[in-house]
Amino acid sequence: MDALDQVGPRLRAARQARGWTLDDLASRARMSASTLSRLESGKRQASLELLLPLTTELGIRIDDLVTREQPDPRVRRPVVRRDGMVLAPLSRERSKVQALKVTYTPDHECGEPRVHDGYEWLYVLSGRLRLVLGDRELTLTRGEAAEFDTSVPHSMTAVGGRPCEVLSIFDETGARMQTHTAEASAD
Repeated sequence: MDALDQVGPRLRAARQARGWTLDDLASRARMSASTLSRLESGKRQASLELLLPLTTELGIRIDDLVTREQPDPRVRRPVVRRDGMVLAPLSRERSKVQALKVTYTPDHECGEPRVHDGYEWLYVLSGRLRLVLGDRELTLTRGEAAEFDTSVPHSMTAVGGRPCEVLSIFDETGARMQTHTAEASAD
């Protein structure tokens, strides 16, 4: 059904939800009951001139009468391979929260610890993850999670010669990933 085809039935449903007759709403909106009946049945084209007084009296917005197109909920972003990691985006590019499935391959070298604004939450799906967080070194295994402030120098890598898969979630600021090394930030 076209979005405009829904105006009449939604208008009727809003009127009936208030227990009003055609005459009740028509008189409140200062129009004839036959005009309102034709609008509700789809026999008359809806216009702003007709809808504004009706929606005002019903206490609804014109947007409530029109179906909004629902975007495809699937995330279709390419997998990125770099520096011994496989990054599979799990959220839309402009989402306030970014989710990634990260696979650290055995040949991934964690390099210098990095810092950036925000927070990160991660969950180990498989393998073992070495998390260096400040002056602490932790090994997380399947089923373990960690949450930390990303302004603390941190790095991650797989442990044990096998890949490690991690579900990683960043807040809006952490997702920017404009990272720099901890040494550079000390300057």
